[in-house]
Amino acid sequence: MEIENTRILVCDDELDVREMVEEYLGKRGFKVSTAANADELRAVLASGGIDLIVLDINMPGEDGLAVLRSLRAENQVAVVMLTAAGEVIDRIVGLEMGADDYLGKPVDLRELEARIKAVLRRKGEASTASAPSTKVDAAQFGDYVLNIEAAKMVSADGAELQLTAMEFNLLKVFAENKGRVLNRDQILEQAHDRSWDPFDRSIDIRISRLRRKIEKNPEKPSIIKTVRGLGYLYDPEN
Repeated sequence: MEIENTRILVCDDELDVREMVEEYLGKRGFKVSTAANADELRAVLASGGIDLIVLDINMPGEDGLAVLRSLRAENQVAVVMLTAAGEVIDRIVGLEMGADDYLGKPVDLRELEARIKAVLRRKGEASTASAPSTKVDAAQFGDYVLNIEAAKMVSADGAELQLTAMEFNLLKVFAENKGRVLNRDQILEQAHDRSWDPFDRSIDIRISRLRRKIEKNPEKPSIIKTVRGLGYLYDPEN
């Protein structure tokens, strides 16, 4: 998605925050609309064409979580939540309700821009992927077979390899995308993990742990391979 064609709606009850974000994003090519409360937000949305909402949680009256709840019942527009510093519970609830990302206040404008671009990129990749993931029942990972229906991985002699829920989700993503190079955003989006931070390397750590479980030589992986500068590839036949 080209930035100049991207419409952002900033909803915050603080006028200075709205004006600051509107000016900053506007100078970077985004088309920005603003709203001071839930009613104004819905009025702007009704006009159509909004690609992403920057939504404050702590607004008087109908707060951001209530707005997000009603929004998700009928609209899948991307949402980046703004939360007060340290409000972990609100942040978790917002992500569970369908927010695409969050950022604490006071807002770092450069980080907000980066998160907006990351969310829009993930949304765009999900909608324009040329080769959608394929549903599979089982997949071979070295000496183990991943049984997706039973949500477990077993060796030829029936011994089960213990996996965390996230490890299973990652293996399932690779099984459904055999032969495709996936970047970090694509992997985490398909694994339905919203706890990530686009500025950390958590996906690399998780895959490193997986390799120690399934690769004969984790230092020279042959099952889940690194494609330098692009991401990861599951291609067991090569």
